[in-house]
Amino acid sequence: MTGVNAASRLGVGVIGAGRVGPVLARALAGAGHAITGISAISEESRERAESMLPGVPILEVAEIVRRSELVLFAIPGEELAELVTGLTALGAWQPGQLALHTAPEHGFGVFAPALAAGVIPLALHPAIVFTGTSLDLSRLSNATVAVTAPAPVLPIGQALAVEMGAEPVIVREEDRPAYAEAMAAATEFSRAVVRQAADAMRGIGLERPDRVIEGVVRAAIEEELLLAAADPGPTPDP
Repeated sequence: MTGVNAASRLGVGVIGAGRVGPVLARALAGAGHAITGISAISEESRERAESMLPGVPILEVAEIVRRSELVLFAIPGEELAELVTGLTALGAWQPGQLALHTAPEHGFGVFAPALAAGVIPLALHPAIVFTGTSLDLSRLSNATVAVTAPAPVLPIGQALAVEMGAEPVIVREEDRPAYAEAMAAATEFSRAVVRQAADAMRGIGLERPDRVIEGVVRAAIEEELLLAAADPGPTPDP
């Protein structure tokens, strides 16, 4: 199972119906994959799954793994290792099955317990802020996906990123923690700056502070992005 064609027409099961899983499942369904099932615990997650993926059954995790050729884990990174270990102990994996997660801080090594069962590990992190709605599908079209995988199956991860509508970028296994830290900083600092400025505007009695600061915030970010593109920095060692 190698190359771009290996990522075509898969039965995809989704673990997690937060803001990420249903969106990526819908993107993959739009590329021709069949969604075999999704797990959802809370009422909110069930409603999201039913809204984004009408007709897709809500199933237990083990049943999703049993039905699927590709298992997409869209759960918090801190929960991932324990779930992979538990599924391995249950003997739930199938030889040749693709296992993919979206946690930015982990590479494919988090799937190590499942490798003896013949699982093919992939780590894909879409670099967007998810809302859990169809709005995210258009955001994906302007985004990158960090792909980390063993070299022989890296083309599969890249193909799946393209099928999600995004541009794949390769991040090495050992660089995932630094990548996750940078992504968290970009997200949190951006939010903090906007909150601080908006609070200051409210403090002097201005209504709709978002309209007041929107232009300067967007322009400042765009200017810094242009500078970053002009100076990509040193080329990493292969």
